[in-house]
Amino acid sequence: MKQKIQELSAQIFNEVVGFRQHIHANPELSFHEYETSKYVKDKLTSWGIPFTEMANTGVVGLITGAKASDQVIALRADMDALPINEANDKPYKSKNEGVMHACGHDVHTSSLLGTAYILNQLKEDFAGTVKLVFQPAEELLPGGASIMIKEGVLENPAPQAIMGQHVMPLIETGKVGFRSGIYMASTDELYVTVTGKGGHGAQPHQNIDPVLITAHIIVALQQIVSRNADPRLPSVLSFGKVNANGATNVIPNEVKLEGTFRTLNEEWRNEAHRLMKKMAEGIAESMGGSCHFDIHRGYPFLINEEKLTDNAKALAEDYLGKENVIDLDIWMAAEDFAYYSQVTNACFYRLGTGNAAKGTTYSVHTPNFDIDEDALKTSTGLMAYLALKQLGN
Repeated sequence: MKQKIQELSAQIFNEVVGFRQHIHANPELSFHEYETSKYVKDKLTSWGIPFTEMANTGVVGLITGAKASDQVIALRADMDALPINEANDKPYKSKNEGVMHACGHDVHTSSLLGTAYILNQLKEDFAGTVKLVFQPAEELLPGGASIMIKEGVLENPAPQAIMGQHVMPLIETGKVGFRSGIYMASTDELYVTVTGKGGHGAQPHQNIDPVLITAHIIVALQQIVSRNADPRLPSVLSFGKVNANGATNVIPNEVKLEGTFRTLNEEWRNEAHRLMKKMAEGIAESMGGSCHFDIHRGYPFLINEEKLTDNAKALAEDYLGKENVIDLDIWMAAEDFAYYSQVTNACFYRLGTGNAAKGTTYSVHTPNFDIDEDALKTSTGLMAYLALKQLGN
């Protein structure tokens, strides 16, 4: 079976590159992946793979092996792009101004299409069912995964496990990375409004300065991490946007503050929310102002089920060679794949796309991000192999 998969992967490679370049050139933002969804459905239709639609632009294909088995595994790819102007000058550069596949979702989608082709060619040879989950809106709250779950993506039939892969330019092309247990962080968006009393900068005694209050709040809130969090538990609190909108001699009436909080424990996450809100409101009140602290709860932390992930890692070593499979460290970024990991056995692994000679080592979410397309030789066949072996074939 491994040899067959490798042969089919080589056979479909150039097409998968074409899939990726088409999707990359035509990126669509979260919840607006209409053309991408149509492209996926057209490919599945051409191969005779049945599918259903959910979450508006989501597509769920189903490939059932000819041999009897009640085992089901789901494979997930996200389809949305980011609001970024692409800086690359390539033939497949984004045609949509201000929208770019800067996080590799074009790779995930084209790879899963390639995997679907391989599995469909082999359906007479395997037992079990593979669900192909083409998911919208990973990049935008509440996350397409949460909607797909509510609409029944993990039902009828219910998979015993779900697997997903994600590009990583820090890993060399041809390699993949795994981590069992807790892997990625929860993420919450913080929107804070500090209100005072504006006026002339030369008369601070007649005003209640929300800029000064905000400065105290920003500094003090870091104590939530440094003095309230268990030092063995990773936590990140960062503010990336402060808008006072005053002038050199104008104290504004209010200041807007936006940031993010991330951690790896739900109990501490909830307690940190309470402490941040209490501290910010208390500081503002003590200085004569007020504070509205709004927390938009985001994705939960992502946990890779240990038995599934350890098995997948061993299978990857068998398929790619032990030297091409690495261990990952905790990653404080967030992923809505975490929703799947909270309700079923899940494995989320990394696909190496970095190649210094080809200039593909730029980070995701940057205008220069691109991949070494040789990574598509790894992504399609490996996922097919993992799926069939996890099904017991």
